[in-house]
Amino acid sequence: MRIYYDTEFIEDGRTVDLISIGMVAEDGRELYAVNSEMPHRRIRKHSWLMANVVPSLPQPHGPWIFDMPKRWLFDYTAPCVKPRAQIAEQVRSFVAVTSAPELWASYGAYDHVVLAQLFGPMADLPDLIPMWTNDLQQEWQRLGQPRLPQQHHGEHNALEDARHNEVIGEFLTAIDRGSHG
Repeated sequence: MRIYYDTEFIEDGRTVDLISIGMVAEDGRELYAVNSEMPHRRIRKHSWLMANVVPSLPQPHGPWIFDMPKRWLFDYTAPCVKPRAQIAEQVRSFVAVTSAPELWASYGAYDHVVLAQLFGPMADLPDLIPMWTNDLQQEWQRLGQPRLPQQHHGEHNALEDARHNEVIGEFLTAIDRGSHG
């Protein structure tokens, strides 16, 4: 069964740190988590992340937001905000109930590294989690670069991007089945 996913992360050419992860399984299950331990100072200095990713994180609401410290990037009390170890356990559980899991992402190389690092070094990746991620961009290239469905909202929100990856995956699968049979 396919699991489509996306991560948002910060990287500097040496390290890659998780901001958020979204996963969508073909059976309709979804997972969304925001890393409470993300490197806040580095993110604040990254103008692209501040403009594109941070607004997609859970935002505080209600009259109490005016009392929040200015250093807060998002609503740290939201249920989806968790420490890395808890996110790793949720990902492990999400994949564990999936028969013959296949991971799929768009431009998935960094996504796979971020996913694997939830569990420590690559050697610690649980056996039930595939050692690679299939890339939707490679499939798109293989199928002749057909015009893809557009994402109309939620770009750079890991769950919305994972949902859109599923749309693209289903679209490409239909094309492949049509051309082979």
